[in-house]
Amino acid sequence: MSLLTAMNYMLYLFPLSAVVSLVYSATRYEYPPKILRNAVRLFVKIIVFMLAALLILAALSWNL
Repeated sequence: MSLLTAMNYMLYLFPLSAVVSLVYSATRYEYPPKILRNAVRLFVKIIVFMLAALLILAALSWNL
C-alpha cells in the first residue's frame, strides 16, 4: 500500500470520530448544548488517543 493510499484512509478518521462522538453523546444527554459540548470533548479525546497510538507505533517501528 502506498503512502498516498494510507493517507486517504486516514482522512476517514475525522468524520468517523465526529459521528461516533456525536451519536454517543446524543444517547447520553437530551439537552442540545450539552450534547455538542460533550461530543466535541470526546472527539478531541479520540483524535489525541489515535495520534498518540500513531506516534508510539511509528517510534517502535522506526528502524525495522
